[in-house]
This record gives sequence, structure tokens and C-alpha cells, in this order.
Amino acid sequence: MKRFTIALALAAALPFAATAADGINYNYVQGGYVQSRVDGHKAADGYGVAGSVAVHPNVHVFGSYANQDIKNTNVDFDQWTIGAGYNKTIGSRTDFVANAAYEKVDAGHGINADGYSVEGGVRSMLASNIEGYALLGYADGDDIDGDVYGRFGATAHFTPNWGVDANVRLIKGGDTQWFIGPRFSW
Repeated sequence: MKRFTIALALAAALPFAATAADGINYNYVQGGYVQSRVDGHKAADGYGVAGSVAVHPNVHVFGSYANQDIKNTNVDFDQWTIGAGYNKTIGSRTDFVANAAYEKVDAGHGINADGYSVEGGVRSMLASNIEGYALLGYADGDDIDGDVYGRFGATAHFTPNWGVDANVRLIKGGDTQWFIGPRFSW
């Protein structure tokens, strides 16, 4: 009876024991150039850093920080994100990903906004050294109107540890946020 109970418990846990698809890594740090556009015009640019750590085969935590200068002004703003995500292998080289995050924008002088975002989509190894991802999301908060967005990106891996990531967040209404920079994975 004891062996049967252990076997039954292991069988019940199998759907939750999946790991990331081949080649996809949730442990990385990256930094680079960021740019925001409002209605198609370059509104701000600067630098950003981001990272992710797998805390379980199917759970990762992530965060990012960006500082951008608003064009033709002496104003800059900080943008923070911190959250957690769930990943589930749905193919040998593809993961389903769901993320939830707290987001904050602070321009100083009492000008700030905070809220949350949720997103879901896929990360997939498109080739042995190229990973692509596509996510559909929604952001809302106290000073943020509920906005639907799409986030699309790719990472070119030059070695198992080094690569370059580029992504864009297309926000309903025509606003965009871009990132490009080197990524270190472990």
C-alpha cells in the first residue's frame, strides 16, 4: 500500500515537474539602450538593466530599471518593474509563459504613477542560437489607464553565456518602448 501511495503521488506531480524547453534559460542579466516613443515620435531615451532568476523549474522572478531623459527638456524619469512568472513547456523548444508585475514610473517632483501588468505568451528557440518571444499583456493602475500591449523580442546567443537581446513593447494607441543590449546568462 505504501508503494502504491508513493507511486500515485509521483504520478500526480508529473504535470508540475516540467522544466524549461531546450535552450530557454530564465537566469540572466542584461543592460543596454532604451527608448520610448509617443505617437511615433522619439520622446525619451536612456539606459536600462533587467534580470531574471529561476527559483523553481516552473517559476522565475524578474525585475528591471530604466532611466530616460525626455527630449528637449531637463526632465528624466525612472521606470521600475518587479514581478514573478510561470513557465510550462508546451513543445520541445517552446514554453508558455505567464508574468505578473508591479510597475512604477517616477519623474520626481511628485510626478509618478504605479500599477500592475499581466502578460502571457510563448518563448521559443527558433534556431540553435536564436530565441524569440511574443507576449500579450495588460497594464493598469491608479494613474495608468488600462492599456493592452504586445511585447515581442529575440535573443541571439553567441556563446552559452553571452548574447544580445532586442525587444519592443507596442502599446495600444501607438506608444512604443524599445530595448537593445547584451545579455549574460548562467
